[in-house]
Amino acid sequence: MHPLAGHPAHDPLAWLAGHARQREEAGLRRTVNPRTPAAWAAGDPPRQLDLAGNDYLGLSRHPDVVDGGVRALRTWGAGSTGSRLVTGTTTLHGDLEDALAAHTGFAAALVFATGYAANLGVLTALTGPDDLIVSDERNHASLVDACRLSRARVVIVPHTDVDAVDTALAGQPWRNAVVVTDSVFSADGDLAPLPALHAVARAHGALLLVDDAHGLGVVGPGGRGALADVGLAGEPDVVATVTLSKALGSQGGAVLGPAAVRAHLIDTARTFIFDTGLAPACAGSALAALELLAATPALADDVRRRASQLAALTAAPQPAGAVVSVILGEPARAVEAAAVCRAHGVAVGCFRPPTVPPGTSRLRIAARADLTDSDLAHAATAFATALGTPAPGALTPGALTPGAPG
Repeated sequence: MHPLAGHPAHDPLAWLAGHARQREEAGLRRTVNPRTPAAWAAGDPPRQLDLAGNDYLGLSRHPDVVDGGVRALRTWGAGSTGSRLVTGTTTLHGDLEDALAAHTGFAAALVFATGYAANLGVLTALTGPDDLIVSDERNHASLVDACRLSRARVVIVPHTDVDAVDTALAGQPWRNAVVVTDSVFSADGDLAPLPALHAVARAHGALLLVDDAHGLGVVGPGGRGALADVGLAGEPDVVATVTLSKALGSQGGAVLGPAAVRAHLIDTARTFIFDTGLAPACAGSALAALELLAATPALADDVRRRASQLAALTAAPQPAGAVVSVILGEPARAVEAAAVCRAHGVAVGCFRPPTVPPGTSRLRIAARADLTDSDLAHAATAFATALGTPAPGALTPGALTPGAPG
């Protein structure tokens, strides 16, 4: 008999209180902050300026994108009704997959319910116990979890260290190997050295798998993504994942690659086979956003310009995409700065461990293509108070004029 059996006073969740207390003392407690219509709607009173979300192109509320979702909702209903292999695939899903492949330059695409599910599905389907995964230490949590679930041998390499990747591939036997990286890293905002990583992977006969969640719609001509930008889209040894919930303003994810990869995932990817398919309304909105991006390629230029301006306002490094990372150090400093920004009507992300390494708690500021000069002046006031950066009076009008970064 278990030594605690028959002792009703024992609370199996008593440890949670101590755990919560430790997180409180370390400045790592988290809260859910619901958006309200009054705070986030345009008009009077002024809306909260959103520099925290990932709506990089400002399309989540665009009338064409909303109408795309509404049309799908009225045609197909509220839910997909089943997994993609049963009743969860509509002709709309196929149209979206074709459009994603065409826009990014890959042969084929397969849509998943979320970007997280796409990463879990593709990496666990392409690797197994006799394989090797070489993963950047700052990859997104979905890639980290996919590595853990893959049952492959995983080697974590220092951030953007191509030589370490080369050493890992050369240092041990493997059946198949995959080099895994974000394109634009979600917390740091920097860009992976994709051409060099591909060269090393190809030299060893390994696959390069790139999570382009923060590249699609932002990086490259017309927002075709980081891989298209460096000429790697459509290469036979390159697979990408993307999300529909950032630049496209909807929800969902997709895997892009050779047609053989798509066929293999349909047969084997557990998060495709056993998960309910993406809701038609999300597919309709994403397709409308993709069509809008194709028709307005300057949107990608706009968001990169605004990100450059936000970096200048916060004395942060120039970003590769839409993410501006303002490193402040300890969690309490980042929490305080975020609270000051919010009190001034500006919402920013507050990233603390374990999302980022200890000692690098930060504000994560996300640019949008639809930001105005007035928005940036508003943000400058908040940043000046929270961070001690130059006050708006120190800015020249040209610093906030399109075409004049920083």
